Amino acid sequence: MENYIVSARKYRPSTFESVVGQRALTTTLKNAIATQKLAHAYLFCGPRGVGKTTCARIFAKTINCMTPTADGEACNQCESCVAFNEQRSYNIHELDAASNNSVDDIRQLVEQVRIPPQIGKYKVYIIDEVHMLSASAFNAFLKTLEEPPRHAIFILATTEKHKILPTILSRCQIYDFNRISVEDTVNHLSYVASKEGITAEPEALNVIAMKADGGMRDALSIFDQVVSFTGGNITYKSVIDNLNVLDYEYYFRLTDCFLENKVSDALLLFNDILNKGFDGSHFITGLSSHFRDLLVGKDPVTLPLLEVGASIRQRYQEQAQKCPLPFLYRAMKLCNECDLNYRISKNKRLLVELTLMQVAQLTTEGDDVSGGRGPTKTIKPIFTQPAAAQQPQVASATQVQQASLHTSPSSVTTQAVNGTTARHPQASAAVQPGASASSGAASSAPSQGAGVAPTVKEERKIPVMKMSSLGVSIKNPQRDQTTQNTVTTHVPRVQQPEEDFIFNDRDLNYYWQEYAGQLPKEQDALTKRMQMLRPVLLNNSTTFEVVVDNEFAAKDFTALIPELQSYLRGRLKNSKVVMTVRVSEATETIRPVGRVEKFQMMAQKNQALMQLKDEFGLELY
Repeated sequence: MENYIVSARKYRPSTFESVVGQRALTTTLKNAIATQKLAHAYLFCGPRGVGKTTCARIFAKTINCMTPTADGEACNQCESCVAFNEQRSYNIHELDAASNNSVDDIRQLVEQVRIPPQIGKYKVYIIDEVHMLSASAFNAFLKTLEEPPRHAIFILATTEKHKILPTILSRCQIYDFNRISVEDTVNHLSYVASKEGITAEPEALNVIAMKADGGMRDALSIFDQVVSFTGGNITYKSVIDNLNVLDYEYYFRLTDCFLENKVSDALLLFNDILNKGFDGSHFITGLSSHFRDLLVGKDPVTLPLLEVGASIRQRYQEQAQKCPLPFLYRAMKLCNECDLNYRISKNKRLLVELTLMQVAQLTTEGDDVSGGRGPTKTIKPIFTQPAAAQQPQVASATQVQQASLHTSPSSVTTQAVNGTTARHPQASAAVQPGASASSGAASSAPSQGAGVAPTVKEERKIPVMKMSSLGVSIKNPQRDQTTQNTVTTHVPRVQQPEEDFIFNDRDLNYYWQEYAGQLPKEQDALTKRMQMLRPVLLNNSTTFEVVVDNEFAAKDFTALIPELQSYLRGRLKNSKVVMTVRVSEATETIRPVGRVEKFQMMAQKNQALMQLKDEFGLELY
């Protein structure tokens, strides 16, 4: 039984032409070899598994080939190429910087560089994971890297270019390797499957390529794993089962539920996904990608960005036509916010379920789905109250209204007078001139309401009083007589004019601070200044004064008088509120703002503080 070799090693490229997904870089290297314009140091950087070390080995073999081909490739037949393929070439040295990152290791490498090659033109030194070298090792390597012997070429490979010193970067030609696209990965996996005699569905290979995330080595490793699981017949179902990948079908069904506003079905599908062992974060990330693919598949111009199989691509195009663009915009926004808040959430399942509810209600009737604005986070009522349950209340309200309309004028007048008498005892004397002030209130109600007492009891309603309407009137107290006459003449209740209420310093300061707290962030300085001040009422009880420290502050507050004065009049329910601004005199007491000033004011009230300071020799800072 021969030894098994994994696909990542068995199908490792041996020529520039066989490198997958790095056409621009391989062409540059081939042209440099053909024109004999070789640099003394190269830096290959990029993500894992994209061909950095492989290209370095191919480059080292090609520059030492004795009979290169016309297109700049190695012949694989000369002594140098054969020695390289059999891994016994002395012209290529590989150093793992992750385990050889000290100064002594670099010194040994520098000593070997001096020895010229026995066969071939160049000695190539490949240093993998070069970012793992220590700072002292980098410094020991600088001089040799800048001016090596003519026969020495260095190729540095790394996945983290930002960790390499700028002095190293400036001495190298930098080649940035890209992630391998899904299409190129699928084509290479199809080639490997045909060589191995394995049948594979295109959708299955597409899932493997997306799982590899741009790395060909990862894709081939996953491919070998799936082959072992399926026995040589790779299907889409077997791949998602083996790799624990969420099926596309769930996302298509969820989107149909969203478009039909089926919140319950969406929650049940999410519960089924959780029962299969998938994480909520993985689910919401996949849902965001699904909405993105629907958006991409909606326009033929962006259709090439859809990296899925042929059959799945057709389903995306069909469902994309059902989804309005504003729905896709807002759904992507909601899913993205859920993904950002997932890690900090205490109840992660509830967070995802709330997002599903919001997405499922984006297309309800009457919802404004303007595409340019962010989604409003509202959850509409899922279950509505039947209309029959509200009929008794409507009927009773109608009956009360009809009864009030058909009431006789005499009863209406009596109700109005009684209602006025109950609140204003002085009005009773006006109705009954012969009665005294003490007994008129008690005798007038029975004498006038005897014949219509039942009607008054049934139709009279208790008015709902608001807390803002309670206060002491400062207007003419004789308005009660006018109110009585108005109510007696007209059946509807006449709305009384606004009254001016009395307020004190505490009320004024409360709404002063309230206004300061509502100022925008651009006026933060004014907000803090208002919070430090305390307005003072003057003698007439409606004019207050604000004392500031300087003319600049007085100018700012003077410009604010119209708006602030109007705001306080509305909040205090007094139309006579007047605001004045004054700059404090030099002789007035100034509020302490520093530590020294605070101590001085405290010492004026308590002389023991000065004695304590002098006794211990304390100083203020």
